[in-house]
Amino acid sequence: MNEIHQLKSGFRLFRLSYLACLFGLLTAAGPAYAQAPPRIVSLDGTVSEILCDLGLQARLVGVDVTSTYPESLQKLPKVGHNRNISAEGVLAQKPTLVLTTEKAGTKAEVLDQLRAAGVQVITFKQEFSIDGTKKLITDIATACRVPSKARAVVRRLESDVAKVQKAAGRPRVLFIYARGVGTMFAAGRGTPAEKMIELAGGKNATPQFDDFKPLTTEALVAANPDVILLFDSGLESLGGADGLLNVPGVAQTNAGKAKRFVTMDGHLLTGFTPRLGKAIDELARKLSPLSTL
Repeated sequence: MNEIHQLKSGFRLFRLSYLACLFGLLTAAGPAYAQAPPRIVSLDGTVSEILCDLGLQARLVGVDVTSTYPESLQKLPKVGHNRNISAEGVLAQKPTLVLTTEKAGTKAEVLDQLRAAGVQVITFKQEFSIDGTKKLITDIATACRVPSKARAVVRRLESDVAKVQKAAGRPRVLFIYARGVGTMFAAGRGTPAEKMIELAGGKNATPQFDDFKPLTTEALVAANPDVILLFDSGLESLGGADGLLNVPGVAQTNAGKAKRFVTMDGHLLTGFTPRLGKAIDELARKLSPLSTL
């Protein structure tokens, strides 16, 4: 009986020693191991894409409706459009971390409500440039405790950008945001569309104002673009190329006369995601003199 008692006591001591050792190892490894992986809700399509490129899609428990790439994001619960999101919809996914950008436009009071509920909220600055995109990738990786994973994503972006051959001749490009004939806006200074046009070798045809401005026939004719650029969905909302030609003033422009209308996926064109190099290359090719719809 004494031998059995000694064996049991020895096993208990061994088990306690093992658990103490394991706890010490976890503590020494720091918070990245001591804390449970975060349950993330992304309120910005670019943030969502970056998270996937960093290998963190499994940590996403919800996304906003602008999170369209990669396609696998469609399987996740949608919490609404980033500009019209409610705190209740986000909290229903039981997140521990909510990520967004200043440009996403989520209301400050909604983000404050999430913080008040005990959820960590991080809002990243986003600059619409190559360097700005690389910084955003690095910032998100750091916030999610995987800083080393940013390097491969940034290197791939740099490689894609290095392969871009810009459009020749600096074509004057007018970007139109359209949601039907009754909702048409021209892109001015400082917009993601203007930055992309410049990166692809073109020139914004309407640099006289900031942000977006309702498109008028007079402004369209005065801008006289060589190319008109739209989202795929924007041209579709106008009834295709024929519908765009019927918009007053379009037929009088160089772009209208030559039917030089260019479209791209909206998120790819203006998201400034890790696919930025591919987006610039696609736009540059479409702005080349021989390219038409």
